[in-house]
Amino acid sequence: MLEITPSNARQWSRLGSRGVFGQAILSLGADHPDLMVMSADLGNSSGLDRFKASYPDQFLNIGIAEQNLVGVAGGLAKEGYNVFVTSFAPFISMRAAEQVRMNLGYMALNVKAVAIGSGLAMAFLGNSHYGIEDAAVMRAIPNLTVVCPADCAEIVKTVQAAAHFQGPMYIRLTGAVNNPVVYSEDYEFTIGKAIWLREGRDVTLIAHGTMVYESLEAAKLLESEGVSAAVLNMHTLKPLDTEALDKALAGSRAIVTVEEHSLIGGLGAAVAQHKAPLRHSPPQLALGLPDEFVAAADYRFMLERHGLVGASIAARVREFLA
Repeated sequence: MLEITPSNARQWSRLGSRGVFGQAILSLGADHPDLMVMSADLGNSSGLDRFKASYPDQFLNIGIAEQNLVGVAGGLAKEGYNVFVTSFAPFISMRAAEQVRMNLGYMALNVKAVAIGSGLAMAFLGNSHYGIEDAAVMRAIPNLTVVCPADCAEIVKTVQAAAHFQGPMYIRLTGAVNNPVVYSEDYEFTIGKAIWLREGRDVTLIAHGTMVYESLEAAKLLESEGVSAAVLNMHTLKPLDTEALDKALAGSRAIVTVEEHSLIGGLGAAVAQHKAPLRHSPPQLALGLPDEFVAAADYRFMLERHGLVGASIAARVREFLA
């Protein structure tokens, strides 16, 4: 099993989310003979070359056919295999949406669908490769657990936990190489249980994926200006940790959700849906990507353009509180 240490965290950060996913899967091979890892002709892009070389009988390349990928995965799961399937986020969440709905959701088969390059990470490849609606689509499918790790260390934690999790899951990998570090020491990770990273009295920033780090940066800026900001890593989008969310609602003047995803149907919508029937709850500011196809550019430039970096998040929070 891979251990989280400051040295590993730095190395994983440089590798990025896809490379670390490959290392995490590789570490499971020896102890999980029932493991089957599948790709839609993206083994190299998914960081799976070493797994394929080490465990050739536990790796299948189905080709550029995501619907077949999920269908074959379902058949293998019915035969008792612990299956992980990988492809780019829009392909596995939307091109194969019906198969995910029927084979993973309806049949509740033990398949983990891993979406690489979600959010805006694919940069100049453009909107055909962006995962900006995937969480909304996957969140709507019954029985499907949806997880979006905060950084590379949490990708390792998620893969390890998913290998022991019975049931279908969608794992949304955001970020690129040089993914900022949130966790440099070992910590307790449980699917469905959010993690408090900072305490605060005035506002709670709730985020997942890459936006956890950016929310921490925003909280530091706000703290320096006298605004006490808490940060909650809501790594599991479904089922939402309503206990942690209720604590945030009870202890804050305002709630801010931050996500590298469309503002429609993602984390902000999930939090708002929970808040809606409550008699008293603080106001919510939802930060994310606009309801449009965004212009392709360098990854970091796009995050900055859409206000999804620490300084911009802090500025929006200040305006909201005012």
